[in-house]
Amino acid sequence: MHWTDIAVNLLSGQLAGEIDQTLENAKAAGVHRVVALASDLAEATALQAIQADYPALKLTAGVHPHHASEWASDRVERLVRLIQHPAVIAIGECGLDYFRDFSSREAQRAAFEAQLELAVEHRRPLVLHCREAYDDFIPMVARYRDRLPGAVLHCFTGTADELQAALDLDLHIGITGWICDERRGTELRQLVTRIPDHRLLLETDSPYLLPRDLRPKPKSRRNEPAHLPHIARTVAQLRSQSEQALSELTEANVKQLFQL
Repeated sequence: MHWTDIAVNLLSGQLAGEIDQTLENAKAAGVHRVVALASDLAEATALQAIQADYPALKLTAGVHPHHASEWASDRVERLVRLIQHPAVIAIGECGLDYFRDFSSREAQRAAFEAQLELAVEHRRPLVLHCREAYDDFIPMVARYRDRLPGAVLHCFTGTADELQAALDLDLHIGITGWICDERRGTELRQLVTRIPDHRLLLETDSPYLLPRDLRPKPKSRRNEPAHLPHIARTVAQLRSQSEQALSELTEANVKQLFQL
């Protein structure tokens, strides 16, 4: 079986010093493709600087809502240059986050809309982020959806209504180790069965969201792509699918969404 981890924060403080080992562990676990997320343009640039050493690594380029206050008109030109890199397969991670509000909501909406426009203009899929902002997020995506090649709502942990709104927009849905948490993941464990086969993707969002039921737990308490098969096993059980079937359908979805 082969797996793709569609969301890894590879340059986070917990992983940046151990990229070689992290990717080796992933490969040994059957995770043959890793997508490294960019949270801002500096991180996108840094990822591209190391990508030559890891030719199998795929990248995104974009501005996370936490960094939306840094958005300015010159960012458009810089982002356009960054998405030309051959390893960049999506714009993102971008969207809205009204839980943290590290940037003003007005700035978040402006940066998000600019990236939606770029995705349409350059025919690039999107890796989307939404937290406690669906009332604004869904209408914004809806205005562009029929012109977008595709998008994944990454790290979905929302409600039944929020899932349905995303599916109505024909978005892919990224499922993390949140589903392995018997306390916080109860609703998600029920909702995962509602995601159509052709819209499901898997991710770790590492180094965050270490699966709560992972045994033995790593001493570092750090999540990494090598734990994706553990998440996949839980998803397969909940959906009454074999792991082989889940691997095949999620790999097909990765190729379709990211135009691989």
